[in-house]
Amino acid sequence: MAHFHVFADVHDTADHLKIRRVEVKDIIDALRLGFNDFLEKPSHYVFLCLLYPIVGFILFRWAFGQNYLQLIYPLVTGFALVGPFAALGFYEISRRREQKLDTSWIHALTIWKTPALPAIAVVGVILIALFLTWLLAAQMLYFGIYSSEAPTELGPFLVDVLTSQKGWTMFMLGNAVGFIFALAALVVSVISLPLLLDQDVGAYVAIKTSIAACLVNPIPMLAWGFIVAAGLVLGSLPLLVGLAIVLPVLAHSTWHVYRKVVDTSG
Repeated sequence: MAHFHVFADVHDTADHLKIRRVEVKDIIDALRLGFNDFLEKPSHYVFLCLLYPIVGFILFRWAFGQNYLQLIYPLVTGFALVGPFAALGFYEISRRREQKLDTSWIHALTIWKTPALPAIAVVGVILIALFLTWLLAAQMLYFGIYSSEAPTELGPFLVDVLTSQKGWTMFMLGNAVGFIFALAALVVSVISLPLLLDQDVGAYVAIKTSIAACLVNPIPMLAWGFIVAAGLVLGSLPLLVGLAIVLPVLAHSTWHVYRKVVDTSG
């Protein structure tokens, strides 16, 4: 319990952190390295990868059963907001591979033993709060443009969204609002979660470092955000099954983005 902390950097590790300037080519290289991590032993990740399509199926069933068809798109796009927290196990595998340690899938579960777990939980709560707020904003946007009555059939609702002025207005405004939430999640978590898994610096320092990394490298970090968004869209198209490959690759790549951006050698 002496080492139980949430916000504070009790070991003064942050004093030795340095933000590097990177280019878009470095982000592309991080994606390549992440893909290599996945290819090493992809069968080890099957049980983790399948969780995402299963959760997605449950959400779809919930949306249909509760007549929340208007929230299907926000639910799918909301994966990007909580994905970094759900990818902690993959960060750990990449970390161990980098250090030439055993990369058996069981080590993806050892993250719960890290002393930084309380700080990681704080970042996770922030991401979940962003996700829930995004769903609320999407619901309010639907009510404002359509009505307080939820659509009862998916087919006619999709036709109306894609062919009517109200539908296009909701689609454009919804994506604009969603971009703001996705940007907030990216800035908060892209560096903070891998950093906390690697260095026990506390939630405050981790989030501050993540924000600083985005401010120092705005174009490369935005490029990474668009790569993540495009990957999630492509992975979601075949009933979320593609996420079983896309998500671990993006997760491993996020670790390498962190390693390229943050110098912890001090």
